[in-house]
Amino acid sequence: MAEHEHVRVAVVGSGFGGLGAAVRLRREGITDFVVLERADSVGGTWRDNSYPGCACDVPSHLYSFSFAPNPEWPRTFSGQEHIRAYLERVTDVFRLRPHIRFNSEVKRMTWDAAELRWEIETASGTLTADLVVSATGPLSDPKIPDIPGLDTFPGAVFHSARWDHDYDLRGKRVAMVGTGASAIQIVPAIQPSVSKLVLFQRTPPWVLPRVDRAISDAERRLHRALPLTTRLRRGLLWGIRELQVQAFTKHPGELGFVEQLAKRNMARAIKDPALRARLTPDYRIGCKRILLSSDYYPALAQPNVEVVAGGLTEIRGSTVVAADGSEAEVDAIVFGTGFHVTDMPIAERVVGADGRTLAETWKDGMEALRGASAAGFPNWMTIIGPNTGLGNSSMILMIESQLNYLADYVRQLEVLGGRVALDARPSAVRAWNHRVQERMKRTVWNTGGCNSWYLDASGRNTTIWPGTTSEFRRATRRVDLGEYEVLRPSAGSPSAARVTDEAQEATV
Repeated sequence: MAEHEHVRVAVVGSGFGGLGAAVRLRREGITDFVVLERADSVGGTWRDNSYPGCACDVPSHLYSFSFAPNPEWPRTFSGQEHIRAYLERVTDVFRLRPHIRFNSEVKRMTWDAAELRWEIETASGTLTADLVVSATGPLSDPKIPDIPGLDTFPGAVFHSARWDHDYDLRGKRVAMVGTGASAIQIVPAIQPSVSKLVLFQRTPPWVLPRVDRAISDAERRLHRALPLTTRLRRGLLWGIRELQVQAFTKHPGELGFVEQLAKRNMARAIKDPALRARLTPDYRIGCKRILLSSDYYPALAQPNVEVVAGGLTEIRGSTVVAADGSEAEVDAIVFGTGFHVTDMPIAERVVGADGRTLAETWKDGMEALRGASAAGFPNWMTIIGPNTGLGNSSMILMIESQLNYLADYVRQLEVLGGRVALDARPSAVRAWNHRVQERMKRTVWNTGGCNSWYLDASGRNTTIWPGTTSEFRRATRRVDLGEYEVLRPSAGSPSAARVTDEAQEATV
């Protein structure tokens, strides 16, 4: 990367969000952009998460870009290796590699008010950009709890998103910490080969059967010959999930029937009443993400597995100690303890117009206009920002909606002409966030009686979108300039002037 290089747009991250942004910029006729990637290959979370059994819990034909359908998916729920290969193909088909700067982790991004641009320091050099698109994603930085004695443990320790493939678990005594989406895939994958598996479960998840199967050659031939059939399949998968949304957002009581299905799924494999009691959640299904697995419960019923109904609280040498005081000797500890979602580390590296970092601005909770723009951070947009997550459908749908918003954002800058920046009005951000939080009050994520990773430290849900994906698409179809202040260089001032004529007053 040439020192002091200037680009029109800098995209941070090369997962679904970053690659999607790159494709959309090219379609808008913009080729003066770079994609800054901290690793040496594309893929984002599907590159980082390569643990045994890793797969998606959203059907393959819905978990892909609408503009890049894949008729070759091998299974209805595809594995990590197939999703990563898909992203590599997207990179090549849309000729994105010349734009990607690998091994270029962003160290700091600082808004230059005089020049109306972002100064970006990376591991491979510095550059400036008129517009930054942050697509680091919420599932990119692993979270490992601070366990007393962890630093003295003599065995192997790693997070599910940083799997140590050089360490052979066969015949080992393994502690699995956590029972989230990663853990329920890891447990059945490693259980047959380890000598002992101790599962530390703070909160049991609701688990439904995973109706997965191989997609036949005939189906794939049909999708290749008639692309319309791929779109129809995707549309059907999307429509079913749209119809489910009201149960999550307005009528959580309707989810009781789904709870019964989950209990039957458990009862088929878990015959021990005491173990079944430990595995039965005490909160409404859907409050935490509903997990899909047909082999998790059968694995837990095996004689070499012990389920500890409590978190890991201490480590003494090779001994792991649970909250209930029980102990076990292990050779390795695997953390499936999630990610920094509501306290994303990238926020500490973004410095806005007033000299504060995004983390400081968001210290009382994340909020962004239409999930994209934070007040005080001109020409900075985030993909999968605050309150854009989903509890029952494909995040690719939300990403594509935000790409629509990005495309119109770029068009508005073109129409305004010259050196110009848009800064979300605080009043517009507050109004948008107020509407989102009001809708959130009756959802299962807020009323279901659980403490999930959807909630921030103050208990506010700053992660999930409380509506359908079609509602979000309508909300992000166009940029309303009334929700932004227009910044231009001031002839007599080193800083930018804020344009506040009547046509640009907030109309939220």
